[in-house]
Amino acid sequence: MKKWSVITIVVAITSFITIIYIVGLQSKPAITYFPLDKNFAFTTAETDIQLFTEKGIDDYEIIWKASSATEIPVYLRQDVSLLFDNGRLRGALSKWVQDTDTIHLKRMLTLEDSSLYEAISFHHGEIHEKDSQIKSMQQMSSDHLYVIDSPTAKLDSFKTPSTTYEKEWKTLLDRASMQQLTYHWDTLYEYFDINKGSYTAVPLTDLNKFAAQPIAGLTQAQTDKVMGQLWEGLYKNYLLPIVNAEKAVNSYIPIILFDKKNKHLLVLFEMNGKKEKLIQQYSFSE
Repeated sequence: MKKWSVITIVVAITSFITIIYIVGLQSKPAITYFPLDKNFAFTTAETDIQLFTEKGIDDYEIIWKASSATEIPVYLRQDVSLLFDNGRLRGALSKWVQDTDTIHLKRMLTLEDSSLYEAISFHHGEIHEKDSQIKSMQQMSSDHLYVIDSPTAKLDSFKTPSTTYEKEWKTLLDRASMQQLTYHWDTLYEYFDINKGSYTAVPLTDLNKFAAQPIAGLTQAQTDKVMGQLWEGLYKNYLLPIVNAEKAVNSYIPIILFDKKNKHLLVLFEMNGKKEKLIQQYSFSE
């Protein structure tokens, strides 16, 4: 049985298209999950978003970076990163390198208006040793940044609010982003006739918490396998189409639905008016 199946429904585009900055530094057709090798580890794996400078009267620049390093070079290294702006897709980064221990991804974007920026990255290594089974290594990282671009105040940014002013802006931006996402996800639930009570819903940008916290009812080892296979499917069905697109892509943060019976998960998302549902069946026979 295949780990992944895809159900696609085409619908008319009813919302406006935001301009999306897309970067494909290098791309490989697949990230493939293999059993994790406990003898290999990342020395660093991180994602970072920072306000760089005020570009003009109405614009500013942010720097979006993802990087990772391993103790020694491995056969194949690949990192991917996704950036969202108030819940909407802003861009994708992907890079693969053979026989290396480090990967660096970086993009500067010129933007405007107050926003909550969220990025999540998946760092992956494929390990080939002589006379041995192919294995892999993986890690997730994430970051966020609030930017306040108000005509009545100086340009400001923060990750954690430290003043009443920043706390008020955080509440405002969180609410605006979640209202938009909740409406979008509800249309997907309705379209695919999803019984929400049967699932635990987690936005893609929150997956990093499972690096040290198992999915309810699973062990951490089982959770790690689910995450590795999940990113295998996300790379093929979500990230690669974005990186390889010839025009702007309109999308929101995908929602991941974990079956409460721990049999499978669903990934729901929309891309340029096309609603999609990915199904990942769990398998813990190894």
